[in-house]
Amino acid sequence: MAAAKSKKDAKRYTEIRNAKALRDFAVEERFEAGIKLQGTEVKAIRAGRAQINDAFGRFEKGDLWLMNAHIDEYAFGNSNNHPTRRTRKLLLHKHELRKIAQALQIGGFALVPLRLYFKEALVKVEIALCTGKKLHDKRDDLKKRVVNMEMKQALKQANQRR
Repeated sequence: MAAAKSKKDAKRYTEIRNAKALRDFAVEERFEAGIKLQGTEVKAIRAGRAQINDAFGRFEKGDLWLMNAHIDEYAFGNSNNHPTRRTRKLLLHKHELRKIAQALQIGGFALVPLRLYFKEALVKVEIALCTGKKLHDKRDDLKKRVVNMEMKQALKQANQRR
């Protein structure tokens, strides 16, 4: 029983989401990448002290890097604490790197991190090839959301009348 309880522990499944990503971008393809971190960074992420809203991915010298991701300093760290906005290497398979590089070379795509999470003891980043949404696309999404909410409310009221 103790093993089942520990699997549902909330601290074990800390997840940091990019709140702006799905609003501002249309997601084309998603990838799960490992991320090269220092020890104090892992502890800060486990405490939920990270932010990826302004982060993006970039190729430099054949490697994929996560730029502008903010991971707070670990509260109990010493002089060996990490810098908060350093570039971090993303770890992917070669065929995935090739696919992302080709899409970014063609143009029109951005590499955006969607979420930062733990998978067992490892920190993973879900990154996506995205295209930017225009203002009318955002309005269409808002209209669809309003229509869905109204339908759900109408169904709820109809079920309550029975």
